[in-house]
Amino acid sequence: MEQLQGNVSTTNSSFPKQTLYAGGFLPLDADDWTLVIPILLIVICLLGLVGNVCVIAVLLHNARKSKPSLIHSLILNVNLSDLLLLMFSVPFRAAAYSRSSLNLGWFVCKTADWFTHTCMSSKSLTIAIAARACFMYASNPAKQVNIGHVTIFAVLMCIWLVAAVLPLPEWFFTDARQIKSSFICLMDIPAQAQEIMAIFVKLYPIFVYCIPFTLAFFNFWRAYKQCQHRGTKTQNLRNQIRSRRLTLMLLNVTITFSILWLPEWVSWLWIWHKPANGPSPPQAFVTLAQILMFSTSCVNPLIFLVMSEDFKEGFKDVWKRLTSKKSLNDHDVQDQGALNSEGIADSTLPDAESSEQPATIGQVEQSNSQQNFGSQDSKENPVFPDVEQFWHERESDPAEQSNDPIPWEHQEQGTEVPKSSTKL
Repeated sequence: MEQLQGNVSTTNSSFPKQTLYAGGFLPLDADDWTLVIPILLIVICLLGLVGNVCVIAVLLHNARKSKPSLIHSLILNVNLSDLLLLMFSVPFRAAAYSRSSLNLGWFVCKTADWFTHTCMSSKSLTIAIAARACFMYASNPAKQVNIGHVTIFAVLMCIWLVAAVLPLPEWFFTDARQIKSSFICLMDIPAQAQEIMAIFVKLYPIFVYCIPFTLAFFNFWRAYKQCQHRGTKTQNLRNQIRSRRLTLMLLNVTITFSILWLPEWVSWLWIWHKPANGPSPPQAFVTLAQILMFSTSCVNPLIFLVMSEDFKEGFKDVWKRLTSKKSLNDHDVQDQGALNSEGIADSTLPDAESSEQPATIGQVEQSNSQQNFGSQDSKENPVFPDVEQFWHERESDPAEQSNDPIPWEHQEQGTEVPKSSTKL
């Protein structure tokens, strides 16, 4: 937010009137920065889109294989918030920095800052609840797993509802105005709403930044302490390692998010609480604060993919699945092309050869059917070698085996038994 025409104030001299430029702040005066800042925002947008899509794909892939947990659902909500910011907020902010007089329409002007603060508030509230869920998992893994789908959906809906309600004053008091030859988004606060807005600018950072991160750090400290004091039995060792890794991963996400979002709150509080004739925050500082705020959407997926073994394995599974499908599709296309070429080659044979084909084909099919029939019988009724030799000897000389009354004596003497026609 940047002041318009120096120090423009309302009836309350300590409460300045603000202007919002198409969902962003007025760009720097130097022409070089009007090119550098949009490029930085576009790079953040592209990298963040790739990272968040990968994390969301891994989470959905893991949800198909097993029951989705509360922690994975909260991580998914964080990445969805980042994805919405990168798709609908960063491009308009880059456009606003490239051209300060760019007219993006009344709806974008009305909802730009409200939408950005809604997504950021959703992330902070989600991290606070994820810290509580992490402590639940560290103290009792079964308690966190037993949370149902309805409860998870209700928690996510409550997060988005609270995040959308908190910055509503920015929606109400922002309007599109035409000043000279420029179209700007002006936050016009009427006199009767001065006290309400003064309370809002004091309480909003407390509810969105201070309380969520305080609760998150407190729960992470309890979760890490619980991991350290747990027993080292064999059945608890795996849960202990997983809970420690999960705690450290989410703690790094929380620390990074709080540090990168802090300059934005410093500039926001500086603008709203500065004296009537006090200095405004430098444009370079305001711009840097916004770049750091949007960079959290690019850093969070990187932390998830680097520090979590589950995300690494899930990403490998998703990549293998995609590459295998691609190779199978290419193989099917090649087989179809080979079949088509063989069909074309068969259709170009001479008539004389085609007239002889039915007889030869019939003979080949008959021989193949006989071979297949024999192989089928051999598969269904297999004959062992010893049994086959026994029956072959019985069939070759049945008279000798049936007319010899004392075959064991001849076997001992090693003499052959003459054939006899004597009947017993």
